[in-house]
Amino acid sequence: MAVRVVVDSAASLPPEVAARHGITVVDMHLTGGGTAGLGALELCACYARQLERGGDDGVVALHVPKELSSTWSAAVEAAAIFHDAVRVVDTGTVGMALGSAAVAAARTARAGGDLAACYEAAVGVLDSSATFLYVHRLDELRRSGRVSAGTVMISTALASKPIMRLCEGRVELAVKSRTQSKAFERLAQLASEASAGEPVSVYLQEHEAREASRRLAALLEETLPKGSRVRTYPLSEALAVHAGPGSIAVSVVHGEI
Repeated sequence: MAVRVVVDSAASLPPEVAARHGITVVDMHLTGGGTAGLGALELCACYARQLERGGDDGVVALHVPKELSSTWSAAVEAAAIFHDAVRVVDTGTVGMALGSAAVAAARTARAGGDLAACYEAAVGVLDSSATFLYVHRLDELRRSGRVSAGTVMISTALASKPIMRLCEGRVELAVKSRTQSKAFERLAQLASEASAGEPVSVYLQEHEAREASRRLAALLEETLPKGSRVRTYPLSEALAVHAGPGSIAVSVVHGEI
């Protein structure tokens, strides 16, 4: 039996990718204006089911960062019941950087890796990835408390198209651009810098921004090191409700899913 891998929907992992790698996705709770964290009891039940399927090999759990949700604390509480059989990763990110870490853990499990090896495979991807977010407006992030009032005021006053960076679980303003085209040029530059000159996989996840994501994908393909791949998926509801319409999450990952 292999180690089992669990993520929540903040990983925005496409269903076909999760199914291909045998990854269990637990949906975050959608509320009227955002999301609610998963509880310890439901996570405990999820981990128990995975342990029944995987025997004594264990579970690697990757959830939305502790800085953004109560889910991580609930996961740690649930994992304690199983002693050392469940390892909860301190992820620090969301989107396909998180999803790719889950895939790395699942691949290691399929290759016969033990719980420690699967955990380290996930951490290795997280440590080398970068996540950016282009937003059409900051209203949804402001309402959910994900950005400061000062950031909103500055961006509104300058009529800018902000690029946010998710760093150690915090959503920070990376770049202010006057137009979408300038924002995309800076995004391509940031992604290229994050590649460190090596081929990377870049995942664009859009919410009501299909045409814009196509333009950004074309620009990235021109800018990134040779051998890099750009893929586009829809943004999960768990993230879209915070990012708002017109948003595009950009995950730069060293490796391939």
